[in-house]
Amino acid sequence: MPFAIVDKVNAKVYVFDVNGKLQGAAPALLGLALGDEVAPGLIDIPISQIPPEERTTPAGRFIATMGRNSRGKDILWVDYNNAISMHPVMTSRPEQRRAQRLATPSPLDNRISYGCINVPVDFFKDVVSEVFSGTSGVVYVMPEERRFGSSS
Repeated sequence: MPFAIVDKVNAKVYVFDVNGKLQGAAPALLGLALGDEVAPGLIDIPISQIPPEERTTPAGRFIATMGRNSRGKDILWVDYNNAISMHPVMTSRPEQRRAQRLATPSPLDNRISYGCINVPVDFFKDVVSEVFSGTSGVVYVMPEERRFGSSS
């Protein structure tokens, strides 16, 4: 299966083909809050009401598939049950400077999303979509606060 590794500490995504060959790497925007878990009940509240401290990108191993969001845009579903996806960076709110954040060399300004993984538009189209189209894959989101395999 193809796979991707999301390095939350360094705000980077690495995508590999079915043979384990690196197809590309890019900076990523991640959940605003540090943390490795999705807050309980989060899926049941409107996105606009998610408190800043609960806007995390969950860590773990996820079976991912290409799909479409509610607006019909292509996305890679990472954690469908919790509405976490990887998708092209959203620029509909210019004051958030998402594209500019992706372009900076430091990962310190890459925390802004509600939990989704935003990547550059061309990287999503040319790498993520190409590698994951027509097949399921695995996305490994590396933890930032706990060790992999620990329960807390």
